[in-house]
Amino acid sequence: MALIPSIFGGRRSNVFDPFSLDIWDPFEGCPFSSALTSFPSSARDASAFANARIDWKETPEAHVFKADLPGLKKEEVKVEVEEGRVLQISGERSSEQEEKNDKWHRVERSSGKFLRRFRLPENAKMDQVSASMESGVLTVTVPKVEEKKPEVKAIEISG
Repeated sequence: MALIPSIFGGRRSNVFDPFSLDIWDPFEGCPFSSALTSFPSSARDASAFANARIDWKETPEAHVFKADLPGLKKEEVKVEVEEGRVLQISGERSSEQEEKNDKWHRVERSSGKFLRRFRLPENAKMDQVSASMESGVLTVTVPKVEEKKPEVKAIEISG
């Protein structure tokens, strides 16, 4: 069984158990690592920004965004359209309250604010954006302007 050597901060992890792996922090114990705690909470929660995973696909009729937001209610999510064809999806995932008798073994679920912004192309109908949420998946649909197909006129050949 392979183990991560103790030169990595003395941590040992079983590579066959993905839940036992700890992240090695090369800056652990450095004097400046404690300086991070003096940042405002919004800066410390920056990792939560990346946790809102969003797919963007374009169909012939629309731009469709799908965001995985497990555990959030639709009231906790905001979908906004800004000037300059910018779609903004934001929200906040609350952290679980600690009880005095609780003993946490691992905390992997993220909490905090998230914000994602997308600049939409010229063909987006910004006034017709719709959103729905089902089973923790937010779907935002931005219809596209219909492309005018060139008019083709048949010419009769005389002869």
